[in-house]
Amino acid sequence: MNTNLLRLSKVPGLESEHAVNRVITIVVLALLVHFFVWGIKLVSEWLIRKSAAKKIPVGFVTRQPKFVTLTGLIASALTFAIYFAALGLVLTEYHVDLTTYLATASVIGLAVGFGSQGMVQDVVTGLTLILSDTLDVGDIIEVAGRIGRVERVGLRFTLLNNFNNQQVYVPNRIIADIARYPRAQMSGYADVEIPSGMSPDAAAEEVLRIAHGMWIQFASIILEEPELVETDAAPQASWKYLRVRFRIWPGQGTIIENTFRQRVVQALKKQDPNYADWMVTLTYRAIVRSRTGVEG
Repeated sequence: MNTNLLRLSKVPGLESEHAVNRVITIVVLALLVHFFVWGIKLVSEWLIRKSAAKKIPVGFVTRQPKFVTLTGLIASALTFAIYFAALGLVLTEYHVDLTTYLATASVIGLAVGFGSQGMVQDVVTGLTLILSDTLDVGDIIEVAGRIGRVERVGLRFTLLNNFNNQQVYVPNRIIADIARYPRAQMSGYADVEIPSGMSPDAAAEEVLRIAHGMWIQFASIILEEPELVETDAAPQASWKYLRVRFRIWPGQGTIIENTFRQRVVQALKKQDPNYADWMVTLTYRAIVRSRTGVEG
């Protein structure tokens, strides 16, 4: 009986039918595993988004987009491995040597790798950015000559949203130096020389009036109401000056350098006709908290 069954199994028609059934089984199993992996990915993303909306757990929200990126990467790698293995099993059903299949796949992989070195550099740099916490979603950064808020850190591109609300895709491979603005702002200091014959209080009132008007007009650039930092005299010199501090969007200092300066000079010329542009100087620095608790 066993001998007869063995002979029947070697009949060409039956053997072909068994091979087809096994191939169908392999493909179905591969599809099921594929959907299972992506189902886990979608559920994890949903749970993370839900926790982000509730701000739970604390401190995990900013890392949520990176976690989703890594989940997608793992899911993609598992999916590739599933189909790669499934294709190898299907080929073995048609008597293709598995060693030959692996060797051919390796050669093709090397060729693709050499032909897409830029993409490989993007992926490697993207993984470095994701795993090293070099930057976080929501940070204001300057990178590759662009300034904007980080919207997404991907494997190929880092997505920025700039001051003009443009979405800027920066290839990861060109990211070399990253400048972070810790408080998403910059401090701009305007040192205004007080005209001779004008009282410091009158000069401060006039300059603050102009600064307040600038804040109202350019609220998207000047993020907080300007404030008078100090009124002082230059050591061993004959002039006095007052200093006004602006909180501005990074990279938008020209509004202070041009418009504010011109308005101040025009107003103070009424007190001193010789008042010039160089008497209003601008300096900048990122906002940080010093040891004394004073922000720069």
